[in-house]
Amino acid sequence: MHLSAPFITDEKSRAVIKALGEGQARFVGGAVRDALLGRLVQDVDIATSHPPDVVIERLKAAGLKAVPTGIDHGTITAIVAHQPFEVTSLRHDVKTFGRHAQVAFIDDWQADARRRDFTMNALYADLDGHLYDYHGGVADARAGRIVFIGDAQERIREDALRILRFFRFFAHYGKGVPHTAGYEACIALRDRLDLLSVERIRAELLRLLMAPDPVPSLQLMEKGGILDPLLPEWHISAGLQALDRLVLRENALDLADPLRRLAALLRPETYERVAKRFKLSRADATRLTAMAGPLPDDGEKAVRQALWLDGAQTLVDRFLLSDKGLSPAVFSDIQRWRRPVFPLQGRDLSILGIQPGPQMGQLLKNAEQRWVTSDFTLKKADLLAAILKKNGSKDA
Repeated sequence: MHLSAPFITDEKSRAVIKALGEGQARFVGGAVRDALLGRLVQDVDIATSHPPDVVIERLKAAGLKAVPTGIDHGTITAIVAHQPFEVTSLRHDVKTFGRHAQVAFIDDWQADARRRDFTMNALYADLDGHLYDYHGGVADARAGRIVFIGDAQERIREDALRILRFFRFFAHYGKGVPHTAGYEACIALRDRLDLLSVERIRAELLRLLMAPDPVPSLQLMEKGGILDPLLPEWHISAGLQALDRLVLRENALDLADPLRRLAALLRPETYERVAKRFKLSRADATRLTAMAGPLPDDGEKAVRQALWLDGAQTLVDRFLLSDKGLSPAVFSDIQRWRRPVFPLQGRDLSILGIQPGPQMGQLLKNAEQRWVTSDFTLKKADLLAAILKKNGSKDA
């Protein structure tokens, strides 16, 4: 079978393949799968029969930059004109630990395919576009079947993350009902999720939530007793309904966001706890907890004041998660919003003889509140006059 795709004819990707030797390197995985399905290709990965040290030598000999980003697992990143390509040596698992594997490098393409998780991910293509499919991945990809390579339970015992990957890929690529053997294996071995780090769980869950419609996959997880232990804070009676409503709203505005979708599954009072348990970055934790805040009153002025106090991102999050929703008019106001500059600074008060310290800080805070309440219309002179009037010329 022949595959046509831009990355096959792209000079940068071809330069990497040619540096490694056309018979020793092929495109692999997601790029091949997505091109086959007519989807947008994000990253282009390459597999090679060379061990990592030879990969580095050949890339450098061809004048390409080689970065040993994951050399213990056989991955070297080739950089061509600022574009990265992950190059991974063919390998098989020597020993598995339920969450990662010790690998050995090989030159057997079929053996490399056997260690991959799902049939649709074990697809390879060469520079001529010839497609190599050792496990029926083409048919499964087109049918929307997420099928483990080999015995599903054995593959999950090798790495329990494959349970979450099964549901993530079903959310993004699945059609109809899930493959029976795979789904039953995930349910049977769900307790092995305890072996995984919270970072790996968080990453897979957020990727799942980015699917165009993650709800059917999450429903399968709930039915199989997988969602409760994974996310004990989720709102059992309303979480999936809230997420379904949010997905419709987001898709209408092209605003899909995994963190907001996670929030939809939860009760607001659990946001902070989930942020800590999932070890979210400080920025993501702050954003998630801010989603629990109130909506502004009706009216453009109230929206502008809320934008000043909380920011556009937080306001969009709160509207989309609320019963009220985000109307086109309010969304347009938010998009047009340009944050004004507060006209007062500490040096303006210093000129009046007010010394830096708590008093100055409180005066500036009060002045800012008056300015915001005025719908940002008060000028510097107005604010200074109010300060002088309240404090008297002696204090000023």
